[in-house]
Amino acid sequence: MHKTSAWPLALVYSALIVFASLFPFAGWRAQGINPWVFLSARIPPPYWTWFDVNINIVGYGPLGFLLALALLRSGAPRAAVPVAALAGTLLSAAMEFLQIYLPRRVPSNMDLALNAAGTLLGALLALLLERLGAIDRWSLFRARWFTGQARGAIVLLVLWPVALLVPAAVPFSLGQVFERLELALIDMLEDTPFLEWLPMRDAPLVPLSPGGEMLCEVLGLLAPCLLAYCVVPNMGRRAVLAALGVGLGIAATALSAALSYGPVHAWEWLGLPAHLAIWVAMALAAAFIALPGRACAAVLMLVLMLQLSLLNQAPTSAYFAQTLQTWEQGRFIRFYGLGQWLGWLWPYATLLYVLLRVSRRGSHS
Repeated sequence: MHKTSAWPLALVYSALIVFASLFPFAGWRAQGINPWVFLSARIPPPYWTWFDVNINIVGYGPLGFLLALALLRSGAPRAAVPVAALAGTLLSAAMEFLQIYLPRRVPSNMDLALNAAGTLLGALLALLLERLGAIDRWSLFRARWFTGQARGAIVLLVLWPVALLVPAAVPFSLGQVFERLELALIDMLEDTPFLEWLPMRDAPLVPLSPGGEMLCEVLGLLAPCLLAYCVVPNMGRRAVLAALGVGLGIAATALSAALSYGPVHAWEWLGLPAHLAIWVAMALAAAFIALPGRACAAVLMLVLMLQLSLLNQAPTSAYFAQTLQTWEQGRFIRFYGLGQWLGWLWPYATLLYVLLRVSRRGSHS
């Protein structure tokens, strides 16, 4: 048996599938029909596209891969593929069942079959890599590069570029949820006496200045670098991961812009403030490269709290809200549910991880 990041990644990915499948969680109602009616529908359905086919297979492939990998590393090699395939199929069936109660979602037996196939293919890929020795080589690589208690940090580092795929009001800046949460609470408590319990702001939110936006961008790029430093003791390897992290952040932001506004606009966000922010973040990452792990965790805590404070004291623009509406209503609805939740929660999950790490006795120093 081996300690593996596959279990937490599989759980996170399962939760994201639930969010992506049931988003926007509004309009639940019974339609007076058997919720399993989709099982006997015609195949293929009249509205299917190749995009739907591909996304249903690809969307569940990582789940099958992670579940099978977790079982393989946990000492259950014979059960890995069948259990992973069954778990993915049951999760897909549950999502299709619940979608019958959502007017904006359409359950489909073809989706179920494709999701099951994707899960099986992902599980078989994990088994193949295990047989070829690739998983053992990853374990050796992880043991050389990372400290023993690095699972949580590895999961967060893997999820960071994915969280950047959904448009952000400020590049590289995640966790801007205060305004949306406030509006959601007002909506939910409207016409109830509990609305008066909400603390009301004395003044409207003030937009970030150009300097404030640049500072948020610097902190957003610096955060994953410091997180990597927390679990990587070697300075040379820290430098490699910092450069890789900055590169992935730039690539994910460009891809997000291309998906939102078209390929010709992929680099429009990369103006002078963003250029400066990238170089300043890299300089700060280099300045912190020799800090001990616990000191890096303490600095990371300050970075996250400062960035979240700046972001959540500023409103999002109407233009940005329109961009998100395009994602919600367009073909990216599945990705929106997945990515937006990552963008909201990543900095808070990282802050919790760092707090636990700093408070833990005997953590790497």
